[in-house]
Amino acid sequence: MSDLAAELCDRLTRYCAIDSQSDDDSPSQPSTAIQLNLARLLVDELQAIGAADVRLTDYGAVLATIPGTAPGPAVGFLAHMDTAPQFNATGVKPRVIRGYNGGAISFPDDPALVLSPETSPHLADKLGHDIVTASGLTLLGADDKAGIAVIMAAAHLLLASDAPRPTIRIAFTPDEEIGRGVDKRLPADLGAAFAYTFDGGAVGEIEYESFSADGAVVTIDGVSIHPGYARGKMVNATTLAARLLSMLPQSTMTPEVTADREGFLHCTEMTGGSSRMVLKFILRDFELDGLAHKGEVLRSACAALQTAEPRARIDCAIRPQYRNMRYWLEKDMTPVDLARDAARALGLDPVSVPIRGGTDGSRLTEMGVPCPNLFTGMQEIHGPLEWISVQDMARAAELMLGIAARAAR
Repeated sequence: MSDLAAELCDRLTRYCAIDSQSDDDSPSQPSTAIQLNLARLLVDELQAIGAADVRLTDYGAVLATIPGTAPGPAVGFLAHMDTAPQFNATGVKPRVIRGYNGGAISFPDDPALVLSPETSPHLADKLGHDIVTASGLTLLGADDKAGIAVIMAAAHLLLASDAPRPTIRIAFTPDEEIGRGVDKRLPADLGAAFAYTFDGGAVGEIEYESFSADGAVVTIDGVSIHPGYARGKMVNATTLAARLLSMLPQSTMTPEVTADREGFLHCTEMTGGSSRMVLKFILRDFELDGLAHKGEVLRSACAALQTAEPRARIDCAIRPQYRNMRYWLEKDMTPVDLARDAARALGLDPVSVPIRGGTDGSRLTEMGVPCPNLFTGMQEIHGPLEWISVQDMARAAELMLGIAARAAR
């Protein structure tokens, strides 16, 4: 393992062991105080490697500067500190499988769980790599602690070198997984002409197109009464919630049946009881008219349910989350082209595929800081099979160094 790979492996395993899960139901900023545990550690480590202007903002982002040694536009590099709320992220026990031999990978805390090239095809290309996974009961959190490790390791190398580079700005954000990673103050505080998120998957991916996204909350208030005396009087909110889901296009518009450029309408959570049910949805599409159509599908189903049961009260609230970064980046592909040139210089074949999700770069781009997304190597994210190759992370760190060098030219 090279010195760079060893540093990346150490950083990733240390960062992943720190619980930093965000919480969409929390109104605080950041949404969970535990994210600040990682933030404070990163402040200390940035100061230790010699970064300038290191601070933790009151909205929970860590900011730092790598001073420039040559003229050029200030370039930002970002990653997010929080891990996804969809799966257990408490008690993560990262483990390193050195020199992967190509077989199935088992998990000590869940013997029934198996990771193999059959379930994760990218694994077949990682013979001899050092693979990091969790122990079987949690996600790993490489999304996006791999991005943090990549930026930190590359920053360490940049600060130890006088090689030409413009001013580099670093930001580690909270709450990306719940769509709150980019505070309205961040673009000005970042002070970059353009930026990159390290929040992507396979080696070579340089992404400038993401979903456009809305979130929806449907609240169903029924009529509550003692069930023994309910005939003709009770309106069961749980029954109406089930009926609403059955009215939506399950065979054409859910994540399980969509791929490529198809969007979806996804119920992420149902809570409540017979008197009140709250259903949360995410709406995703690459085009705004497709996103609007999905919102209309949900509103129409709610209206039809309300008409069928006038004694209930059904509210459907839809709010914007982020928009496809392509709408802005396609007008000026300079940061994308710069990253592609740096990738080719490393012998990589840059690939641009639409992100079936979003990044902080989606919001930053919309807010005036063009911000494509770069690979880290992470795979099978948001679940117990999550894994990453340390050698793939090293390629990502090399890409950051290459972009910095080219920006100075």
